[in-house]
Amino acid sequence: MALFSAWVARLLPLLPRRLVWAVGRRYIAGTELEDALRSAEQFAARGIWSTLDVLGEFVTEWSHAQRYAEQAEAVLRAIAQRQLPAYLSVKLTALGIDIEPERSYGLLRYLVDQARQRGLFVRIDMENSPYTDITLAFYRRLRQEGYDNVGIVIQAYLRRSRDDVESLLPLRPAIRLCKGIYIEPPEIAYRSRDEVRRNYKELLEMLLRSGVHTAIATHDEELLRFAEEALRRYDVPKERYEFQMLLGVRPERRELLRQQGHPVRVYIPFGHHWYGYSLRRLRENPNIVAHILRALFRLDRQQ
Repeated sequence: MALFSAWVARLLPLLPRRLVWAVGRRYIAGTELEDALRSAEQFAARGIWSTLDVLGEFVTEWSHAQRYAEQAEAVLRAIAQRQLPAYLSVKLTALGIDIEPERSYGLLRYLVDQARQRGLFVRIDMENSPYTDITLAFYRRLRQEGYDNVGIVIQAYLRRSRDDVESLLPLRPAIRLCKGIYIEPPEIAYRSRDEVRRNYKELLEMLLRSGVHTAIATHDEELLRFAEEALRRYDVPKERYEFQMLLGVRPERRELLRQQGHPVRVYIPFGHHWYGYSLRRLRENPNIVAHILRALFRLDRQQ
């Protein structure tokens, strides 16, 4: 069954977009900001925080980068107006880093500044390896300019991540630790599941021992149990960590963490550029075949 699911995952780009939307809809709040806000309010009512993300990346026209920044600023305004326990996540490739890096930094700085004026936080997402250095450089630059309402992401599958964490610790960073989803060459990234897990555990212990705020972003049961044990072992106060999960992924485990008293945050993506994100989430899902069959059944009944 696993081999069949992997085969289906490779065929996903050949499926009609309508079917991809029907299957991937569980991972996306919707196409509009109001959809994401509604989802964030529902989570807030249950004591769960949110990260709001405008979908869109790798823009090739400056007007698209400006449009993305406008949408991101609208997210900040809405979070503040509705007093939601949420923050904004941004991608540098959506802010035009491939077009004009300095102007891209200007957009990023503007968003972080707007967030600071509203008492809000911005997380700079980490993308594939060609952008690691410049993403870290932009983060350091913001911190040097006095912005402490900004965080960064470290990916455990990269071999360089231990050195990156050690170099960031003097800044007392807010770090989101995830496995990483991009396909990278073996000389720069661990490829086996066990290697990635081992590095994740080592990085997590480094962060917890250092006392910086750590967002534990994983759905891997082995890593979740390791994190729970490490939090107890290091007696980490709740204000210094949180668990983070993606919308639509392992909601029962997320609820269990919340019931156990852990701070929990859900990543809520939205927007019209939903297709690529949906494909990535579906490829990661071992139950992809069942989801596709259910979606086909629903579509057939609608016709």
